Amino acid sequence: MTPEERAVATSAIRLMQGVVYQESDAWEDLLRHRGAVRDHFAVIGLDVVVDADEGYAYLRTREPDDGEDPLPRVIRRRALTYADSLLLVLLRKRMVEFESAGDQGQLVLTSDEIAEMIQLFLARSTDEARVLKQVDTSINRLVAMGFLRQLRGRRDTWEVRRILKAYVDGQTLSDFAARLAEYADGGHDDD
Repeated sequence: MTPEERAVATSAIRLMQGVVYQESDAWEDLLRHRGAVRDHFAVIGLDVVVDADEGYAYLRTREPDDGEDPLPRVIRRRALTYADSLLLVLLRKRMVEFESAGDQGQLVLTSDEIAEMIQLFLARSTDEARVLKQVDTSINRLVAMGFLRQLRGRRDTWEVRRILKAYVDGQTLSDFAARLAEYADGGHDDD
């Protein structure tokens, strides 16, 4: 295997393992051999999405052209609970606020800050321990999906990963924000 083939193969493998971030050892090779990596995945119906400004890359299932039969899905869709979806949207909203304030570093939140954000929208309960367990479960699922990362040496402190921006776009954020406002104002039903 030539060094170039090895770099392409390593980049492809890293993408199959999950999101590739700018700080990854595979980032430079991925950028350098972007065309070959894209060609590799195009054969099986995947697009390589690279956001160099935000510093991440990931794989996405390509939508079939009109009249074209879709290929079987390579990347599974993940079913999210209400709490997981809610937390994703609230974290995305917090990221917008963070960036609007001119902050360029990492958005870092503690478990307590995350719990405070989400508790307003979870079912009212007198069992606070149960609610906190539900929040912890959602945090752990978002860690497994790559949206949150625990900071090394800092217990209960999380970095909100920028890949979240690719999954929760502005329109989704706007639609969900309107529903949350309606819910917070008491105009919700028990669906």
